[in-house]
Amino acid sequence: MPSVLFESDHRGVCRLTLNRPDSANAFDEQLIAELTDALQHLATWQDCRALILQGNGKHFSAGADLNWMQRQAQMDFAANVSDANTLALLMRTLDEFPHPTIALVHGAAFGGALGLLCCCDIAIAHHSARFCLSEVKLGLIPAVISPYVARTIGMRQMRRYALTAEVINAHEALSLGLVHQLADELQPTCEQLVNALLKGAPQAQKYCKQLLGQIAQQPIDTELHQLTAQAIAEVRAKAEAQEGIHAFFDQRSPQWRSQNTEGNHG
Repeated sequence: MPSVLFESDHRGVCRLTLNRPDSANAFDEQLIAELTDALQHLATWQDCRALILQGNGKHFSAGADLNWMQRQAQMDFAANVSDANTLALLMRTLDEFPHPTIALVHGAAFGGALGLLCCCDIAIAHHSARFCLSEVKLGLIPAVISPYVARTIGMRQMRRYALTAEVINAHEALSLGLVHQLADELQPTCEQLVNALLKGAPQAQKYCKQLLGQIAQQPIDTELHQLTAQAIAEVRAKAEAQEGIHAFFDQRSPQWRSQNTEGNHG
């Protein structure tokens, strides 16, 4: 049975579902490899307009699989580093995914699962969802996910929750910025966001994500001013921007919005 399920619709909206419900979608070698491969494939798929990441069963993901961790304990140092690098590659691949990403979180999102949702552009959680950086309770540390979680909630909050391993309820997660929105029904809320995303130009969204990644750690100085000025100048000259401007003045939908309703990519 595959650990990750894939589906897409006629709009190019893709969905990756963690599919280890009997293990609360916990990470093991197979899930990590399948999810990474799927992301790498979809990153190059021109018809992909948005990606939804979710979990089957009662939970989004409980983090690392205990059996997997037991196997890690038997590895030598070099093998452990190699194994950890596979998880680090997954996080980076999701973080750098060129198309908009949405995490739908229900049940538990513990340990490495927090890395996944923090690597997504948008995170929506059910009101009953629970979150935890649980690693220290097992004598471990939230290592490869730490850059993404700290970037999301800030280092001050990271220091508290990584050290205490307190369970964070959905409303606390919202206030911390772990998630953008809470919902009683995840799928209808997700669909509203997808509809908003599909109104945007696909290449512009890709360039926007690239630019935000570049400016995230940059001081606001002359170099950054030049970077942003060059970015908008390059995008203005592209066919997609010209189509968007002409469509606005012609009082019609731009070409990419017509393709969303008429095309079949799935």
